[in-house]
Amino acid sequence: MIEKNWAMAFANEWIAAFNSHDLERIFVLYDNDFEMTSPYIIERMGVKSGVLNGKDQVTPYWLPAIKAEPPLQFELLDLFVGVDTLVIYYKSVGRKMVCETFKFNPEGKVISGCSQHSVSLVTSRQIKQRKV
Repeated sequence: MIEKNWAMAFANEWIAAFNSHDLERIFVLYDNDFEMTSPYIIERMGVKSGVLNGKDQVTPYWLPAIKAEPPLQFELLDLFVGVDTLVIYYKSVGRKMVCETFKFNPEGKVISGCSQHSVSLVTSRQIKQRKV
């Protein structure tokens, strides 16, 4: 089982790494041969499977996003811990809600990442206004 404190530290560093716009800082968190799955890979890269493998394939996918203006800025909203997976729920560009699911190798490096993007009309502001 993934330990909660480790999961929170990973999530905070993952958000900070992307917000730094430093690809090398981001890649420190990932195994060299990790698999990335995203609907944006289909849309932006033309890869029908939606899957890229390894840092060499992921670099041209992530680089335009981290160099974009206005700058990419993620906000951590929540974290879900499983036996061997971790899900980071965050606010992305344009107030879009995203879940990123991770699997790790024994050294704690990401071997698989999969993003799921909200299709609802609920914004982060509406979520914050809800009374739980």
